[in-house]
Amino acid sequence: MSNLIKDSSTRIKTALVLFFVFILVSYLDVFFITWLFLGAFMIIGVNEAMRLFNVKGYIVYQVSSILWIIAYFYKESENLIFLALVILASVLAYTKDIDKKTFLPLLYPLASFLILLSLYNEFGIQILWWILFIVATTDTGAYFVGKSIGKTKFCETSPNKTLEGVVGGVLFGSVLGALFAITELSYFQALLISFIVAIASVFGDLFESYLKREAKVKDSGDILPGHGGVLDRTDGYLFASVVMLVVLRVIV
Repeated sequence: MSNLIKDSSTRIKTALVLFFVFILVSYLDVFFITWLFLGAFMIIGVNEAMRLFNVKGYIVYQVSSILWIIAYFYKESENLIFLALVILASVLAYTKDIDKKTFLPLLYPLASFLILLSLYNEFGIQILWWILFIVATTDTGAYFVGKSIGKTKFCETSPNKTLEGVVGGVLFGSVLGALFAITELSYFQALLISFIVAIASVFGDLFESYLKREAKVKDSGDILPGHGGVLDRTDGYLFASVVMLVVLRVIV
C-alpha cells in the first residue's frame, strides 16, 4: 500500500511539473520556445520508438534532427516527413544497407510531432490546449467510467480497457473538450471534431500498448518518474494531432 501511495505521489508531482512547463510555454507563446519544447519531446520519443521497434544506428536521429531544424523555417512542417521517406528510400535503394524498420520511427512519432508543430503554426497555442483537454478528459473519463461500471473487455491488446470505459471517455472528451475549441468554430463543429479526435486518442493509446507488448516492455522509457517514457504520456496526442489537422482543414 505504501509503495502504491508513493508511486501515485510521484506520478502526480511529475504531471504537475509537466503542466506547469506547458503553462509557461503557453504564456510566453513564442514560436522558438514552442519549437524547442516540442523538439525535446520529439527526440526523446524517437529514441524510445527505436527501442520499441528494435532499430539500431544513428541515421534516425540525424534525419529527425535535420527535419526539425528545417521545420523551424518551413511552416508546413508535416510535409517534411515525405521528404525524409524519399531520402531514406533513395539511400536504401542505392546502398541496400538500411534496415527497413528504420522508416518506422519516422512515421511514429516524428510525423505526429511535425503535425503538432503545423497545428501550432496554423491555429496558435489554443489548438494545443484543445488537444490537451480532449485527450486528458477522454483518458480520465475512460478510467473512472471503466472502474465504476466497466465489464466488457474492449480488445485483446489492452485487457484492462473496457468498452464502457472507452465510450464514457469519448463522451467526456467530446463534451468537455469542445469547451476549449478554437474560436473560429461553432459549438456543434467543436463537438464533432472533439468526438473524432477523442476516438483517435483512444487508438493512439492502444497502439502504444500494442508496441510495448510486442517489445515485451512495461513502459516506453523511464524519463518521466511515475509515468514511464515520453511515448507513454503522448501516445493519445500523437494520433489525435493527425486527425485534428485533417479535420480542421476540411471544416475551417
